[in-house]
Amino acid sequence: MMPHVPARGQSISPTRRQFTDRRGISGGSSRHRRRISARVAATVARGLSHRMAELLLEGDINGRYPGRDDAHEGYRLTMALAVGASQPGRAWTPADFHQALLYAPTEGGAWARRLRANKGTEYAEGKLTGMLLKAREIVQLRPPITCRQSAWETVQRIRDVVDGMEWPTRGGGGTDLKNMTVRLDMCERGGGLDHEVSLRRLAELMGCAKDTAALSNKRLVARGLLALEKSGAGSEHGSQWRLVDPARAVEKSAQPGHPPAEVLRGGRDSVPVAHTNTRALGRLVGLDAFHRYAHGTTGARLLSLLEEDQGMSALELREATGLHRTTVARRLRALVEDGLVIELEDLYYLSPAVAGPAGLEPDEDVLQTVAEQRGTAGAGERRRLRHVRDRESYRQWRFAKKEKRREEQRRLVPKGVVDLVTGEIRDPEWQGWDVSDPYRPVPLPGWAADAAA
Repeated sequence: MMPHVPARGQSISPTRRQFTDRRGISGGSSRHRRRISARVAATVARGLSHRMAELLLEGDINGRYPGRDDAHEGYRLTMALAVGASQPGRAWTPADFHQALLYAPTEGGAWARRLRANKGTEYAEGKLTGMLLKAREIVQLRPPITCRQSAWETVQRIRDVVDGMEWPTRGGGGTDLKNMTVRLDMCERGGGLDHEVSLRRLAELMGCAKDTAALSNKRLVARGLLALEKSGAGSEHGSQWRLVDPARAVEKSAQPGHPPAEVLRGGRDSVPVAHTNTRALGRLVGLDAFHRYAHGTTGARLLSLLEEDQGMSALELREATGLHRTTVARRLRALVEDGLVIELEDLYYLSPAVAGPAGLEPDEDVLQTVAEQRGTAGAGERRRLRHVRDRESYRQWRFAKKEKRREEQRRLVPKGVVDLVTGEIRDPEWQGWDVSDPYRPVPLPGWAADAAA
């Protein structure tokens, strides 16, 4: 009798496949789908988006709502479901919310059901009702994107908040600012807060190393300014991200009440509100002249704040950026040496080489000369070519792995059945078979089988 050989392309047994097909909902291996029917799943997830329905039925399988402990994670997940159930056109009533989380075996309602078991049904329903009402207020304050114009307005609102935040250089604040600047430009061109970008491409746009960009992503996610929708690891596509309105996440926002400094020279009475011009900064961060070994992010921030006809003092720039006075002085001195900034009576102005009718419009030839003087010319191109080699190497590795897997699936005679040195068949189940071709073994004639035995 021939040993059992699975048919080509058959990954599970016929019995298991028939059992899976008979189920009311596909994917019988998921935890919640072993306990909830397709009819109940469709009822409790009625009106939710695909992402929110998946979160309700499967739970936080992608780890998008981490917390200090299980209780904190459960609260964040439930609050996300409350926001999803409060969207215009598909808003739930409190009874619908209670039914989906408390009285249906959904993974997303595990925290709510534990709350009911510990503190009673009345307390749990009141808690969920309060969270749903709070979510409605949040949704009303942030109107949905209905057209490209509203998308631009949303992106601009986030840009205004980012411009008003302090980004200290210590702790990677400058790198995080570059990250947000690049993403704001991408969202503005794409017409929405959702965008797709790979880690290597992000590093090229930021003008930094790949690992530096990855650490910046983690900090922005932890700070609540960025959300990972879908990871692109292990695929040929970039990760899908979404910018989050940072109005609630701002801890050190520079608002109009920013404390003024003492009276300055030149008859100025107060210091401008601390801010960053991310629109102008986006034209500089990826250039070689603003590599970390040249003028860096600090030089780009100072340059983006200056104008050709209205100067700013070093104290004003220090108050506007929140940087240390020695850092500002050192960077301004380097910018003046390279001809990017002009100093006149203790005020700093944009040089005509980088100024234009609309403000900062850097000349590529001038910045290339600056990069050559600072020894960073070609750094961006070398990084891009290195990333091209990395991508090609990864594609070849994936192709080789895929071919190896296909070969193993097509192979009917397992490896190790035949001794490679003597040619003897080790597995007694394959005695009497011609296994010279491991992909097409054939039984030997009776006389040959007797002779082999």
